[in-house]
Amino acid sequence: MTGAERRQQLLDVARALFAEKGFDGASIEEIAHRANVSKPVVYEHFGGKEGIYAVVVDREMQSLLDRMVSTLHGGGPRELLEHAALALLGYVDEAHDGFRILVRDSPVASASGTFSTLLNDIAGQVEYVLAHEFDTRGYDDKLAPLYAQALVGMVALTGQWWLDARKPKRHEVAAHLVNLAWNGLSHLEHKPKIQYSGRG
Repeated sequence: MTGAERRQQLLDVARALFAEKGFDGASIEEIAHRANVSKPVVYEHFGGKEGIYAVVVDREMQSLLDRMVSTLHGGGPRELLEHAALALLGYVDEAHDGFRILVRDSPVASASGTFSTLLNDIAGQVEYVLAHEFDTRGYDDKLAPLYAQALVGMVALTGQWWLDARKPKRHEVAAHLVNLAWNGLSHLEHKPKIQYSGRG
């Protein structure tokens, strides 16, 4: 096994272990045991548990951020909202170990930490899109940051809940999120459906 292959193997093992047990519950000993290597091999590649955890978290944050930001181009506001909701729920569904790592040791409601930082990055991208839409429709674009935080927070908290609930299905959850965001409580559709299902 090459050095790069060994590093990737250790990251895969650590990712699964951190998802299963959290940062505090995982150990270098167990990472080494599951990878069938000695502890010094793990230390050589990452310097310790904090080092390998940081790399795992950085990769998960980048993966989720890339997925979210890629949805925020083209299409109308409702389509963008649908794509963003589907992208986050798709990440929860397809990379649930990674999402579990992000939210377990850094809850969404905390003022600082990895997931909170990531949500602020995503909200910044959403804010840019909303500011443009607000401006073209005659709304005060200074309110875009508020709406961006509200939308991203709503989707993120729902994603955190759905991580374990897994019902209803992804598209149905996304449809209800969009229904609430798009129509507000006073204009909720009775049976919302995703209208633009090209992505997610």
